[in-house]
Amino acid sequence: MDFSPVIISLKTAVCALLIVFPAGTLLAWQVMNIQRQRLKIVMDSLLTLPLVLPPTVAGLLLLCLFGVNRPLGRFFLDVFGVKIAFSFASTVIASAFVSFPMMYRSARGAFEQVDPHLLDAARTLGMGETKIFLRMLPNSIPGLLSGSVLAFTRGLGEFGATAMLAGNIAGRTRTLPLAVYSETASGRMDTALVYAGILMVFAFASLLLMSRAGNTKWRN
Repeated sequence: MDFSPVIISLKTAVCALLIVFPAGTLLAWQVMNIQRQRLKIVMDSLLTLPLVLPPTVAGLLLLCLFGVNRPLGRFFLDVFGVKIAFSFASTVIASAFVSFPMMYRSARGAFEQVDPHLLDAARTLGMGETKIFLRMLPNSIPGLLSGSVLAFTRGLGEFGATAMLAGNIAGRTRTLPLAVYSETASGRMDTALVYAGILMVFAFASLLLMSRAGNTKWRN
């Protein structure tokens, strides 16, 4: 059995998490502090949009951006000599795009649980926003960890957007979900079941880890 889909999936999910964790955390903090309610609703909806988009639609949008003859794809090819579409980088981009809302929503939920009166008191005392953010992080660790686990698992199981942007190239872009599809289509059900079982083990382990993070008491 070819174990490259397992390695590619793990590398993809880890790289995507390294992108969505800081991005989701910082954007959640910024959106939470927007004073104009309408703007906050619009920004929140835009950042959550990948969560409700069909994966193939998300993949099509990414392909329109990162395709060889598309704006960002042409830029990376001309400036850096890097072809994004149908490469390992495209699996990371697709995974990060669809898993970002998981991190963003979890981070925002964690931040909103902090007593707003404490934040107002800190501002009254002259504490800067950056310092308030850093002081608030320890109280938000369980939510941030839960978001990280959800984002990692979602990235690990991404199929539609990855198939559209990265294709299904053995040894390069074939992740575990794509391997399950390929083996099933080829009639190799035993191998497909093994790949599916690996995904289920990762998913179950992630749920256990998330429950553990939620039940752990964190102190400053």
